[in-house]
Amino acid sequence: MNRPPRVICAGIFHETHTFVDDATPRANFEFRLGDQLLNCLGDASPWGGALETARDLRWQVEPVLDARALPGGIVEDAVFEEFWSEFRERSAHWKEGEIDGIFFVLHGAMVTPSYPDLEGEFLRRVREIPALKAAPLAAVLDLHANVTPEMARHASALLAYRENPHTDARETAVRAARLLDRQMAGGPPMRTAWRGTPIVWPPAGTGTATAPMADLEAIARQLEREAPGVLDVSVCAGFSFADMPEAGVSFCLVHTPECDPEPLLARLSAAAWERREAGNVHGKPVDQVLESIRGESDGLVVLVEEADNIGGGAPGDCTGLLRALIAHDVKEAAVCLADPAAVRELWDLPVGQNATLPLGGRGSRFDAGPLTLEVKMQRRTDGRFELQDKQSHLASLCGDFYDMGPSVLVEHRGILILLTSKPTPPLDLGQWLSVGVDPAGLKVIGVKAAVAHRRAYDPIARANHLVDTPGPCRGDLRMVGYKRIRRPVFPLDA
Repeated sequence: MNRPPRVICAGIFHETHTFVDDATPRANFEFRLGDQLLNCLGDASPWGGALETARDLRWQVEPVLDARALPGGIVEDAVFEEFWSEFRERSAHWKEGEIDGIFFVLHGAMVTPSYPDLEGEFLRRVREIPALKAAPLAAVLDLHANVTPEMARHASALLAYRENPHTDARETAVRAARLLDRQMAGGPPMRTAWRGTPIVWPPAGTGTATAPMADLEAIARQLEREAPGVLDVSVCAGFSFADMPEAGVSFCLVHTPECDPEPLLARLSAAAWERREAGNVHGKPVDQVLESIRGESDGLVVLVEEADNIGGGAPGDCTGLLRALIAHDVKEAAVCLADPAAVRELWDLPVGQNATLPLGGRGSRFDAGPLTLEVKMQRRTDGRFELQDKQSHLASLCGDFYDMGPSVLVEHRGILILLTSKPTPPLDLGQWLSVGVDPAGLKVIGVKAAVAHRRAYDPIARANHLVDTPGPCRGDLRMVGYKRIRRPVFPLDA
């Protein structure tokens, strides 16, 4: 090739919770069209890493578009069709042989009413465009991707994050870009082999610091070092709240023709099955946990409200943990609720003044409903904050800054309540520091998460307790009500 390789870049990113009440509309998505995508160069996101690597490798980047939204309910079909229409129109002028490579940033667990495997459908359509039919294609996936045979069939290389919390999202994009460059430079052709398992784990069981994921990632690295022709191995934990046939644990192995991937995938699948119980993690009743920590005074205790896990698509306004903190008369505590209506009602209240109003409880039928409290105004902000940790899980979603929307901090009987206009995954301490609260100085803090908060909170906490409260992301998957998932599958048919 006597010219720089021409690579088209695009992405669509959403983790879809098919059991929450509200759909994810077009208004929730940020579309970056054409050169707008280049604004990510150098930031902490996967695109930041990919574009920086593309510059170093002297690619001719052809930015098409990127569409993304925070996790939430099933995505409207119209969102995908708008995305596809833009992609097709912006790709129509290329002729066969003009595109040397394709680079995508995907999630891998996006669902619409018509397409339970949306990424597979997208890749299938891409391969029908003559100029893109044969070009090598590398795609970055979230560790929680529900990978399908259709996705693997149309991708030369599928590479998932290796860390949960997702501190390596940018690094994964760099790794994928270098693999793509290797093939464009004349290296052996690469393919993705896929193997599913009869296992689905709740998000709390998918952290990579402990078993079973730590063990599986270790085996994956061993295969990369020792097995001829293996270029990359991804352990995809899956997203258990996307009701689609392939939801759950799977493996992707990127290889050259000299490799027979099937025995290697069989080894990984057997290892996952042997460790299936270790990944079936869910919380203890919140009242039981609060009783167990009563009277303890030294250091911060993090209460993890997995049922309202914002990063898993929950609304972020469930009141179960807040109700329990009040019932147990816990002081020097803090929680956050996404409640734009309450923010609007409180916005003009002077600092130090009191108001009584209903809080939260509107986003999930599983919650007890709004909780009426008398609160004292502490502070109001525009909600924008810079991430303290540019390698955090949150950075993989948004880059260097996050916008909670207009927000107010109020207090009720020793409990600080941060009310935000937008659901905000509790993955960076900048969220609380931006409203003048240092979480390290508290006794108890509630986080609406499962695992991804731990990079931020573990260094300042003496204990981390997973608690069970009402909400759409409860860890006991037998209570979920699947209709599309393959059967039998653990733990539903244990």
